[in-house]
Amino acid sequence: MKDPLNVKEIAQANLHYLGFIFFPGSPRYVGADPNKALFENIPSGIQGIGVFVNEDTNKVINIAQHTDLEMIQLHGGESPDYCQKLRSAGLVIIKAFNVTEDFNFESIRLFMPGCDYFLFDTKSKKYGGSSKKFNWDKLLEYNLDKPFFLSGGIGPEDSAILKNVTNRGFFAIDINSRFEISPGQKDVRLINTFCNEVKKLNYEI
Repeated sequence: MKDPLNVKEIAQANLHYLGFIFFPGSPRYVGADPNKALFENIPSGIQGIGVFVNEDTNKVINIAQHTDLEMIQLHGGESPDYCQKLRSAGLVIIKAFNVTEDFNFESIRLFMPGCDYFLFDTKSKKYGGSSKKFNWDKLLEYNLDKPFFLSGGIGPEDSAILKNVTNRGFFAIDINSRFEISPGQKDVRLINTFCNEVKKLNYEI
């Protein structure tokens, strides 16, 4: 989200989270000095999430304090110790991992103590996603005791097939580019319709 009015509009949908990207390399970057109205327009009952890529931990903590964003999503090569430092500062940590056909979920076990949630996305050559799905059947191999967000190319037409993801750790759905009018500007109608459909599946979004 980049536009305060769009935040206000989207907040009327049946969703639980709104993301704000603090990575300068993203077309959805909120800027070095983001408009405070972005965060002031988040109503109670919806959590704002700050998205970062390999940022200095002290800077992440400082931004979280100034924006009142208690949840942090990490999309870079952050280490288990990095995550633990942020979590020890009182932040809720979501660590993203790129899933490929040969991805080994055991390789992320070391992140368990420093993270509240994992996020599984499609591997991309650049940070910010590929707008493509990975093979969701791969999630059948996931058996760690940590809830996860599902991301990667999820679009308006996918509400029906999401019910096929039956892993008990499946907690929430992360949507982005396929619900946009332009980078950072979300389509209110598409998101409202999708949220109403997802509500029937009892997942968060």
